[in-house]
Amino acid sequence: MKVLIVDDHPSFRSAARLLLEHEGFEVIGEAEDGATGIERTWGLHPDLVLLDVNLPDLDGFDVATRITSAERDDTPKIVMTSSRDPREFGPLVGASGASGFVPKGELSAARIHALLN
Repeated sequence: MKVLIVDDHPSFRSAARLLLEHEGFEVIGEAEDGATGIERTWGLHPDLVLLDVNLPDLDGFDVATRITSAERDDTPKIVMTSSRDPREFGPLVGASGASGFVPKGELSAARIHALLN
């Protein structure tokens, strides 16, 4: 599965890349903000976008909505992530079109696969 990581923290992007590649994912790109994430989504054609909730330019939920509402055949799945408590987001994850949410500290291939199946 090809993955694009969208997060404003270089250390998290690096750690997520190492973890996901070790667990069999192919990380095909990274983006440090929402606008770049949207652009790279359509340029790189990932199967999955791992998307931070808190980005410097656009809210992660807005980015997810823009990606999932595009009427395209190559729309990827989206998994939201944050270091904040997931209960803070209420129904925003589902309303954005994302497949689910994984806290950054609990990121794993198993958690992602559970959300996508």
